[in-house]
Amino acid sequence: MIDYFKQTLSLKNLLLVFGALAVGLALITEVGAHGVTDGDKGYIQESSGRMIIPFIYLGAKHMVTGYDHLLFLLGVIFFLYRLKDVGIYVTLFAVGHSVTLLSGVIFDIGVNAYIIDAIIGFSIVYKALDNMQAFQRWFGFQPSTKIATLVFGLFHGLGLATKILDYNISPDGLIPNLLAFNVGVELGQIMGLSIILILIGYWRRTGGFIRHAYTTNVALMVGGFIFVGYQMTGYFINK
Repeated sequence: MIDYFKQTLSLKNLLLVFGALAVGLALITEVGAHGVTDGDKGYIQESSGRMIIPFIYLGAKHMVTGYDHLLFLLGVIFFLYRLKDVGIYVTLFAVGHSVTLLSGVIFDIGVNAYIIDAIIGFSIVYKALDNMQAFQRWFGFQPSTKIATLVFGLFHGLGLATKILDYNISPDGLIPNLLAFNVGVELGQIMGLSIILILIGYWRRTGGFIRHAYTTNVALMVGGFIFVGYQMTGYFINK
């Protein structure tokens, strides 16, 4: 770990990275948010009643293909070696997104998809900076990773709720279908996380893990910034 923490990331360099990304993203003319495939959306809109299996499938599909969620989870478990710790953080994340997913749809809480996706992108940036101990160097204290995981889980769930609301689901069978979607999300999370754990487990057995940990988290941070810029560009273009 010593070589990893000898490297630094200054606020100046961080702002330069973000500025360069913002300039590039300003050239984007059309950006989508919370994309829903025409086939999935049409199927849901034309159906009513309990559809447990289809909604489990949709929930799992959303999580497995949701690179924003998976990147955040990668950041969360990056330095977690014990399955007990992985379980604690993943549970906090699952509780957070389950609460806002269910309440968001039931109470029809509408949030602009671009804004919520930008916050999800910021969660990736936050976790990458946390992994690089940037907050300790900049501000002299370490924010609670558990609280941050729970809070960002709430935002991720709100993003899922926004996606579900976009389906215009029939009120007939809404609650069972919503619970099925949430089950699918958890199954998809388990599948995605299992793959990540297997790959990172092999990587940790090599000498390259510590050597490249810092660079990997910088890449993770940049990916988060790109996602934030992408969504904010879409927000202003489609305002």
